Amino acid sequence: MADPSPSRAPVVQADGISKRFGATVALSDARITVAPGESHALVGRNGAGKSTLVSILTGLQQPDTGILRFNGEPSPAPGDTVAWRARVACVYQRSTVIPALTVTENLFLNRHSLDRQSDRTLRPISWKQLRLQAAELLAEYGVDVDPTARAEQLTVEQRQFVEIARALSFGARFIVLDEPTAKLDARGIERLFTKLRELQQHGVAFLFISHHLQEVYELCSTVTVYRDARHVLTAPVADLGRLALVEAMTGERAEGTGPVWSVGNRTTAAGSALLEVTGLALPGSYQGCSLTAHAGEVVGLAGSAASGNVQLGETLAGLHRPHSGTITVAGRQVRTGRVPASLAAGIGLVPEDRHIQGLIPQRSVAENATLTVTDQLGPFGSVLPSRTRAFAERMITGLDIKTPSHATPVAALSGGNQQKVVIARALATEPHVLVAIRPTNGVDVKSKEALLGTIRQVAEAGRTALIVSDELDDLRACDRVLAMFHGLIVAEFPAGWRDEQLVAAVEGMADPTEPKDRHDTH
Repeated sequence: MADPSPSRAPVVQADGISKRFGATVALSDARITVAPGESHALVGRNGAGKSTLVSILTGLQQPDTGILRFNGEPSPAPGDTVAWRARVACVYQRSTVIPALTVTENLFLNRHSLDRQSDRTLRPISWKQLRLQAAELLAEYGVDVDPTARAEQLTVEQRQFVEIARALSFGARFIVLDEPTAKLDARGIERLFTKLRELQQHGVAFLFISHHLQEVYELCSTVTVYRDARHVLTAPVADLGRLALVEAMTGERAEGTGPVWSVGNRTTAAGSALLEVTGLALPGSYQGCSLTAHAGEVVGLAGSAASGNVQLGETLAGLHRPHSGTITVAGRQVRTGRVPASLAAGIGLVPEDRHIQGLIPQRSVAENATLTVTDQLGPFGSVLPSRTRAFAERMITGLDIKTPSHATPVAALSGGNQQKVVIARALATEPHVLVAIRPTNGVDVKSKEALLGTIRQVAEAGRTALIVSDELDDLRACDRVLAMFHGLIVAEFPAGWRDEQLVAAVEGMADPTEPKDRHDTH
């Protein structure tokens, strides 16, 4: 890691930054300083002010008060995008990849080689040259993606790496990474971290925003904590213990180092089989998958991005039509490949990406939460505002969604509360089976606890839930976990598994021929 010289000006210095949106205080006298070559973490609960600071650092918003400097110089003028990009690049939490464009077009958007000649005409774009540059850029990250493919054809992980590669390719000396690992598996994270460490050796500085505190300790040298729109502390990572960091983020005393949710809280015994999957296969994703989930239990489906676990979960919800196999819910076979059929059979879905798959940002909390139950909101296909409001308010109260009102645009909520709206919609139909794909992506510690607790309540009510995730904390909320590797279910673990056991299984180090009930879990 580069050792920044104290004589050099910080790459970014923000002091006394305040920002209001109407009556909402988004930042109050906040500050942060990042040195050349430093990997600096910014952490805090949802609503702490992190995203507002990012929008100010990248020129999308102007602060109401405060001073912002880059390399000792004042920030560029508002609207001067060229000057801003020369100082800071950003990988946003919400994807900015345009699905209808190719990978090459996304990588070089707004910066094609259009050099003005002496006659002031524009030189034609050399698409062949751009595609070659795109291939070279992606190769640096070990991403096997066709530069001519449309972004909509890519997996979530591939889109994320396209986004990261685009940001890093600007040549900026300061890069903001807002939840860059949320959609990556262990191998993808390691590839990213390796590249970031290489860039640090050349003096590039990072502001790393993540809810995964272990990553802060793995990558960063300094951490700044925001809470309730204010700066709380800045300290060397090595000098700040994990409990102290959580306490600074939450303002509450940390009581231990255990998972955010424990199956030890379970009070309901598993009952009859509610979900039965037999021989399900989707070419290129998974094959011959069979599983059973019972009333009163939460089952985990663990695996990396290439394991097929996400595609299997989406298939249950009707998003993919399997080549073979059957799905049965509460004793009735489900017509596969049709979302309405899965909904009617009693399967609710919390999708992988709430921004792309889960929410209509400018619509209200009530409208988003009731999309699956519009047939219950009025006679003859009509939707009565009074019924929509009453239905939404019950869900807002039941899931403790923090929102000014049911009419608030869902885009105005914090990430954790947005995710609660997605879960509320999935639960609105009172499904027999809840499929939750990476349900705590991009949410803070307290929101994780609430979300996993809500999923546990589904089981306590005599239904079943399937958590599809590569997050160990998500999987600790499960009564048992099935591990997938390269499209196969290779191992099963009851509660009490050790981290190294599960990680070994999802990394392909479990013997798929060994009987699943023989795995040591003690």
